[in-house]
Amino acid sequence: MEDIYNLLREHIEKVVSLTEDEFAFVKDCFIQKKYKKSECIFKEGEEVDYIYFVLSGLLKLYYTDENIKEHIVSFAMEDWWETDVSAFYTSGNASFTLECLEDTELLCLSLENFERLCNHLQKMERFFLRKSIAGHIGSQQRILSFLTSGAKERYEQLIKRNPALVQRIPKLLLASYLGMSRETLSRLFS
Repeated sequence: MEDIYNLLREHIEKVVSLTEDEFAFVKDCFIQKKYKKSECIFKEGEEVDYIYFVLSGLLKLYYTDENIKEHIVSFAMEDWWETDVSAFYTSGNASFTLECLEDTELLCLSLENFERLCNHLQKMERFFLRKSIAGHIGSQQRILSFLTSGAKERYEQLIKRNPALVQRIPKLLLASYLGMSRETLSRLFS
């Protein structure tokens, strides 16, 4: 059990350093949960109780349109954070579904504990600000990629940014995330 919290500490300390007492406080704000492959952590329309730190496994966050077509917004693997940001921060209902693509182990942080952490430790507020900014930059880069790049360029950008992620995602989901057909993706591999 202690090892999982060491992963969290290492992750946080890439941005800010923590004393033993500070980290003990951080640890107390999280709960651990495990999910099986194909299990949904939350679905569209449900409340989103946590922001999730991925200890192990792989997640996809997606929106389903009126034609029941999935639109993948993001993937998250070890050492990444994921949630429906709007629903989490506003205590609203999810616009997305968060599903496990592999057996997954998470550390979960409620909004109440998130606020407690940020109010009690300015270092953690700075940590989450940096993570939020990085996420915003990533989202803007993805949008720009869709506006200015072709299928091949989007694929190459993804490989450059996240080679380990590309290896774990089924080709059909990878194609969907990149906004192309599986056939187009297959041609890029040949």
